[in-house]
Amino acid sequence: MNRCPLHQWPAALLIFGGLASALAADDEPAANRLGRESSPYLLAHARNPVHWQPWGPAALARAKAENKLIFLSSGYHACHWCHVMERESFTNPKVAELLNAHFVCIKVDREERPDVDHVYLTALNAMGQNGGWPLSMFLTSDGKPIAGGTYWPTEDRDVDGQTIPGFLTVLKTVIEFQQQAPDDIRRTAALRAEQTRRALALDINLTKAAVPSRESVTAVREALLDKFDPEHGGFGRPPQFTGPKFPRPPYLMLLLDELQHAPSEELRRAIHKSLTAMAQGGIYDQLGGGFHRYSTERTWTVPHFEKMLYDNAQLLEVYAAAYRDTPDPLYRQVLDQTVEFLARELTTPDGVFASSLDADTEHEEGRYYVWTKDELAAAVTDPADLALVQRQFGTDGPPNFEERRYILVRRNPLDDGDAPRLERIRITLLAARERRPRPSVDTKVLTSWNGLTIAGLASAGQALKDAALIARAERAADFLLKTVKTDDGRLFHVYAAAPGEPARPQVPGYLDDSTHLVHGLLALHDTTGQERWLASARELTDAMIARFHDEQAGGFFFTTADHDAMFVRLKDQHDGVQLSGNSQAVLNLIRLWKKTGDERYRELANRTLNTFAASMEADPVGLTGMVRAIGLLHRDDQPK
Repeated sequence: MNRCPLHQWPAALLIFGGLASALAADDEPAANRLGRESSPYLLAHARNPVHWQPWGPAALARAKAENKLIFLSSGYHACHWCHVMERESFTNPKVAELLNAHFVCIKVDREERPDVDHVYLTALNAMGQNGGWPLSMFLTSDGKPIAGGTYWPTEDRDVDGQTIPGFLTVLKTVIEFQQQAPDDIRRTAALRAEQTRRALALDINLTKAAVPSRESVTAVREALLDKFDPEHGGFGRPPQFTGPKFPRPPYLMLLLDELQHAPSEELRRAIHKSLTAMAQGGIYDQLGGGFHRYSTERTWTVPHFEKMLYDNAQLLEVYAAAYRDTPDPLYRQVLDQTVEFLARELTTPDGVFASSLDADTEHEEGRYYVWTKDELAAAVTDPADLALVQRQFGTDGPPNFEERRYILVRRNPLDDGDAPRLERIRITLLAARERRPRPSVDTKVLTSWNGLTIAGLASAGQALKDAALIARAERAADFLLKTVKTDDGRLFHVYAAAPGEPARPQVPGYLDDSTHLVHGLLALHDTTGQERWLASARELTDAMIARFHDEQAGGFFFTTADHDAMFVRLKDQHDGVQLSGNSQAVLNLIRLWKKTGDERYRELANRTLNTFAASMEADPVGLTGMVRAIGLLHRDDQPK
């Protein structure tokens, strides 16, 4: 192997990210220890020749005892590129030999351990690199980040005349760095850890600022309208709006709130354009209902095909709110079909909800969902029906996916007389599709995502006046309160089963588990008026305050003392495709104050808003949920 001069290695380390200490060749590393885990993602790696360990004190203690460095790989079950790297690299004997000899290898399910994933994804971003999954990080034995990346192919590749290093090259380079300059690596780790701490702090409480006024909500509404794509709906970077496009439920919920507070045709048009474009695009499953995770391009046509519970839960709530304002038949169709998807694909026998459907079948992303013309003709044999499919689902032109298959989209207005006929055809095509190899299901039940689903079902039931939907939400809430809640109001994050064992609650709950489940319980109280939901929401909120609140600086930590300690403690504030725990906590506190008149909740909401006031001033769109909470705080429906 060509040696990298020592004066060049820190720059290379930033690219390759990592370190390791060599083991003697005759040492026998421990075997792969994922076989008793309950995460389907971890179990998918249980037969790798890599000697994976689950995250936890035992793996970290082993790294310290053996004076080895850590290779951390974080991903999730529905992730396409996670599957690719597993097939290419983690089953490769050459890769496994290097990993097993020089590293303690830890595999993390980012949905099971969002604290671990968030810290190291932030570390990668603080190094100036874009994050994603699989997240591949090299750490010291005490868990401090050195460097990393995302997906690496196994071998080097030539791209536009430039050699892109493969995983084998990365590993060999990292090993050599560790052997040549271990002191430099330790200093780099200390620097990276401090960069990560600063990135996670985001100047919270370092700059005092007044809590924004009601006018700031209007300003954020206008900022979101500036990000609105007038041609294809949704939000992005004007004027080109290139790159991936996410549905952004937090944006849409703020705009829907504003539509009630200060209605305008511009606002209604932006909401309607976005919701219609998503519902008619390939991001929406035109046959089976429900939404894929995001669109890879501006027009919502080509999705990333995984289907996540949290997306569909939140979009149920969004479309329910939109339907209450504007009873558009398309919104009702989305609600009906998404509920149907949840019942058919993700509902467990206990009445709660599994986490996701995989993006891949037969090692091919989206294969379950896309069609050739021959496949459509074989499923729809009546020529007139097939012509209707071609007109309505956009298959009368050239293929829109990888130049050979069709993602079904809705392109033309539907005549009223054709609606029943198209529904019959949809059911026929869905039945034909269900005979294909199916995407695998991530069966673990996450408390936080189930809380969002309870809110979505309750909201949809209220909007559609459908008692059965509300009953589904109540059944899920009852199960969670009985199963994942302790007598003192603490929650567990995961309910899942290891192979051959019954399902059980596991992993101490995070802030999001409390806040998102309380959100669901408050939605049930809104819908049913039953006091038991309000009482449970208060109990969980009081326990959340006791366990997560930062008495010194304000706001809420993401973890408690029950979680494994890391070199930094999270206090998440930014809203992405989901609200952060702090944003949801403030919204819940204000709603509890308005429902109960208890001033403790209003005072704590105000203190939390003050904690994040500087962040809201610097990046109000990034804290949409906090800004939305300010609007809720200033509404006229205060308790008397």
